[in-house]
Amino acid sequence: MRQQPPISRLLVSAALAALLAAGLGGCQTVSDVTGSLGSRAEPPPATPQRAAEVYGERYRANPKDPAIAVAYGQALRNNGQREQAVAVLEQATLANAGNKTVLAAYGRALADNGNFKLAFDVLARAHSPDNPDWKLLSVQGTVLDQMGRHDEARRYYESALKIMPGEPSVLSNLGLSYMLTRELPKAEDALRQAYGSQRADARVRQNLALVIGLQGRFAEAEQIARADLPPDEAAANVAYLKQMIQGQTQGKGKARNSTPMAALNQPD
Repeated sequence: MRQQPPISRLLVSAALAALLAAGLGGCQTVSDVTGSLGSRAEPPPATPQRAAEVYGERYRANPKDPAIAVAYGQALRNNGQREQAVAVLEQATLANAGNKTVLAAYGRALADNGNFKLAFDVLARAHSPDNPDWKLLSVQGTVLDQMGRHDEARRYYESALKIMPGEPSVLSNLGLSYMLTRELPKAEDALRQAYGSQRADARVRQNLALVIGLQGRFAEAEQIARADLPPDEAAANVAYLKQMIQGQTQGKGKARNSTPMAALNQPD
């Protein structure tokens, strides 16, 4: 019998990665930065570990180059080396004072590592009120959510949506913000708007499935989850969610006041 997949495939992956990692929506991926560092014909490294090795070699050869430092920091984040990413990008900010691209990458790395207050301060320096970056506004919103400042976070999402109306990554973050305060109908409304976009990705769909499941509509949640997961994994995840909700209802005590998911843990 196939072992039930861990909750991370739906609960942690959907809620946490979207709230921070995906919520850092628009940040460069390894493949995004490859073209800026080498030939357009150069393929991206095959694995996160290999990317960390490749960009690490380039960084050690030229540690003051901001593009290389940002690429290396991103590769380290993708490989789960969050503390090292923070250290690399901190040095890059010192070597490239005022470079907004480096500051943005440093702020994202700090958020990944749970240094939320410093992350927010750094991200605020990475753009300005007269020239705001909607992606960074969304990141700042996720950081505020992680600090429990949900009303403030939603103002940042709203500002981002004024610049990029209908942007699914921002709507998804807004939905997760409402999910954290257990305003599930509002969460579903935001996520359905994101879901209806042609630019919606798997994270948006899984977040919507999660919010629908949290409202007890398990069959509908499973149907949405199946768009990105094998049927048995989608079913197992929804069954796990149902079990958690039922356990909280029966427990009545300490679990009752918490959302049945690891929404405030570190991203995967």
